[in-house]
Amino acid sequence: MDWKERIAVDPHICHGKACIKGTRIMVSVILDNLAVGESIEKILQSYPTLRREDVQAALLYASELVRERFVRLPETTI
Repeated sequence: MDWKERIAVDPHICHGKACIKGTRIMVSVILDNLAVGESIEKILQSYPTLRREDVQAALLYASELVRERFVRLPETTI
């Protein structure tokens, strides 16, 4: 799947944040729900315009972002 087919950024929609095409559902909302343990089924129930492929696209989008960005974490000793 190519996430670019399902995700768009438009400066006139949600202040230019990445959203599922044709909706105002931000990718960050989907990822936040997944991060707190919501199931895909529950997310789809909460946002009836979403499809399972949209959730998958959000994950692929996030995966690509983390490959492109370095975030410095505090060093720890083991």
